[in-house]
Amino acid sequence: MSLLQVEGVTKRFGGLTALSGVSLSVRAGSVVGLMGANGAGKTTLFSVIAGHQRPTAGSVSFGGRSIVGLSPDRICRLGLSRTFQIVRPFAGLTVRDNVIVSALYGSARRHSQQEAAAVADEALAALGLLDQADRPAGALTLSGQKRLEVARALGTGARLLLLDEVMAGLTPTEVEEMTAVLGTIRRERSLTFVIIEHVMGALMKLSDEILVLHHGEVIAFGTPEAIAADERVGAVYFGREA
Repeated sequence: MSLLQVEGVTKRFGGLTALSGVSLSVRAGSVVGLMGANGAGKTTLFSVIAGHQRPTAGSVSFGGRSIVGLSPDRICRLGLSRTFQIVRPFAGLTVRDNVIVSALYGSARRHSQQEAAAVADEALAALGLLDQADRPAGALTLSGQKRLEVARALGTGARLLLLDEVMAGLTPTEVEEMTAVLGTIRRERSLTFVIIEHVMGALMKLSDEILVLHHGEVIAFGTPEAIAADERVGAVYFGREA
């Protein structure tokens, strides 16, 4: 059953078409990767799904209901949360308080402060940050702040997470650790992920299916093995001759 359904989404900014007739179906419990060069439209698609941009045409449904026109906070409370390419934690707050804010903001039901703190600690433990919960968020390394970004999304109570380059700038070892963490929380929490990532090894390992965008259009969709063998993807993304 599809948890997220995107049908024929087009997004124009004046004379620029950022997305053109993009369709995507995401099954509950699956991981779908989004692949494409810079400017292909990946983050724009996330913005349309999460309510930060309204599509020029097309539809977006989550859990069987249309979410087009809903504000990002309402979409978040339905169980869909996103991260951002550039991490911006509340630097002066503790790591724990950053996730408490997410728990208070995102949940469809009201949390007490005590309940929100418990949710925060659970999310931080899942991301390996519980031992740094009392540190200022601004004191974390880039890897730590990337993990905090995921923990904040997790703290909202989301069923589906849109993860936007959560491994960008990490060392190979940190990429391996983040890949393992995401795999674990997916299994243990029965979460659904849509992932934008330029670290191809991680994207191929995590994804059940991959959608490839080129200049705002879908040029391929399939298993990681099928995408790796696709001649057009090789030509436009890796520079191989078709």
